[in-house]
Amino acid sequence: MDDLRIYRKRLIPDECILLKDDTILETTPTHIITKWNTLNPRSDFEYGYSCYFLKEGYKISKLYRTDHSLLYWYCDIVQYTYHEADRSLIVTDLLADVVIEPDGTIKVLDANELADALEQKLCSPSLIAQSLRRLDALLCILYANKFDTLSSYIEKWTTK
Repeated sequence: MDDLRIYRKRLIPDECILLKDDTILETTPTHIITKWNTLNPRSDFEYGYSCYFLKEGYKISKLYRTDHSLLYWYCDIVQYTYHEADRSLIVTDLLADVVIEPDGTIKVLDANELADALEQKLCSPSLIAQSLRRLDALLCILYANKFDTLSSYIEKWTTK
C-alpha cells in the first residue's frame, strides 16, 4: 500500500488536499494507520498518528505537542471513497468531531456545522444522517469506556 494516496476532503471550507507527507505505517482491509506532521505550523500541536477505520466511518487521531506530550485524541466522523484506478482514498470530513482530553473529558464539536451544511445544501440530508449515526456509534463506544478498542491500534505504534 506504499503507493496509496490519501486525500483529506472538507465540506467547510470546501477543499481537497493530498496528504503527501503522511507516512503510512500499516494497512489492512479494516484500517489504515498513518504518522503525520501538521500541514501548517501550529502553536498547539506538531504531529500525530491517525487510524482510519474503514468500515466504521471514523478517523481516530492522537495529537502531540512539540515537547512530545499528548495534547488530546481527536475523532473525525468521515466517509471514505476509494478509487482503484489511481489507488487514492478520499477521506471526506462529515463535520462532527469528538475530542477526548487526557483526563478523559469528552467534547462533541462542530454539530453546528452539520446544520450549516444542511441549510447551505453542501451535502445531502442522507449524508448528514450518516454522520449523526456514526457519531452516535462512536459516542456509545466512548460512554461504555471502550475507547481502548480503538486507541490500541495507534498505541502499538506510539509505544515503540
